[in-house]
Amino acid sequence: MLKTTTIITTILCFLVLCSLLFVINSKERSTDPNSPSSVATNLENPTTNTMITTKQFGIIYPMAHSYYGMITQIAEKTANANGVRLIVKAPDETSLEQQIRMMDTLIRQQVDGIALDPIDSIALIPMINKAVESGIPVICFESDSPESKRLAFIGSDNYHSGEKMGMMIGSLLKNKGMILVETGMPEMNSLSERLEGLLHYINKYTDIQVLDVRYNEGNSARATSDLEFMIDEHPHFDAFVGLDFISASSSVFVWKAKGLDRYAFTFGKSTSIQEAIHNGQITSSLSQNEQEWGKLIVERLLQASVGESIPVFDNTGITEINRDELQIDKM
Repeated sequence: MLKTTTIITTILCFLVLCSLLFVINSKERSTDPNSPSSVATNLENPTTNTMITTKQFGIIYPMAHSYYGMITQIAEKTANANGVRLIVKAPDETSLEQQIRMMDTLIRQQVDGIALDPIDSIALIPMINKAVESGIPVICFESDSPESKRLAFIGSDNYHSGEKMGMMIGSLLKNKGMILVETGMPEMNSLSERLEGLLHYINKYTDIQVLDVRYNEGNSARATSDLEFMIDEHPHFDAFVGLDFISASSSVFVWKAKGLDRYAFTFGKSTSIQEAIHNGQITSSLSQNEQEWGKLIVERLLQASVGESIPVFDNTGITEINRDELQIDKM
């Protein structure tokens, strides 16, 4: 009897000892800094159905402006759903030097991907190439840098967008009349292509006269000053064309101040532009469907960061927005 009790006691002690060893071993695995569960959370990539780890992406805009707010919100929503941390940067005003420093900072931080809206498509080539050569995938959005080593571009065909703007103006003016044009920085690929497409259509297919073309260089005060100067110099103009959101904002301000009853055209789908269309300060706007950019930016960087191939050009197309369209949306 005593012998049996001793055996049972020995077995129980052995089982307790095994349990303690299992708990200790499990604890060590959970606190191991190299354990996948402690380094990153495994998440499912909705675009590829493959497992990815948490990553860190940088987004650099040309300047801090409410126009980019919607893009950031959607990008953050997509990032959060995929366990991605975003670092969003933008110069206070358009500044090539600041964009270069921001690119350099992200490269030194060794982020997993960068989305860039380049102010100068040529001057930023060395920084884009430096990032790619260091193993960081780079994509451009809104404005491209096609001669760099960037992997892809997200946006619309800006030359075609300029032509489409020319068609809209020609239709309303019956292919005759006089227009004023303002844009941002001539070095910005998207804006130079829009202007080229617009002028090509106007000169080839209409008898419309382009009275003046001004560059605001991304400065709101300069945009307003240039527009007021053009109006004073050419008071009989028929329409104004703003190829960037800075010009659009300035035209709304001037139209309100002067009580102008002229056609005004621009680009974008921001809340302020839609309000201006509803109130009659802007006749029509071309949206590049920029509401799609935020989601695409995060999804493409996720794919590129794990070595998957991505489309060289995600064409989000263009959509005309006018007062009739807004009224239809509200019904």
